Amino acid sequence: MDVLRIILQVLLVLTSGFLILLVLLHKGKGGGLSDMFGGGITSGAGSSGVAERNLNRITIGFALTWGVVIVLLGLIQKIS
Repeated sequence: MDVLRIILQVLLVLTSGFLILLVLLHKGKGGGLSDMFGGGITSGAGSSGVAERNLNRITIGFALTWGVVIVLLGLIQKIS
């Protein structure tokens, strides 16, 4: 069980880091801090619709992986 726990912990750290980066790559929707710091100026020069959809899919995939790893770590903790 120790090897599985270490593998899941490493996977958790990696998916957490990638998830943070992927969320930060998303285009701002306006009205929040992104407009306050100049995000509204470049909103027209953002990524295309296809790139944004792909980014959404990748983000959802990493989020689901992250959630599964959290649940598995919790189950391992409960068993031990």
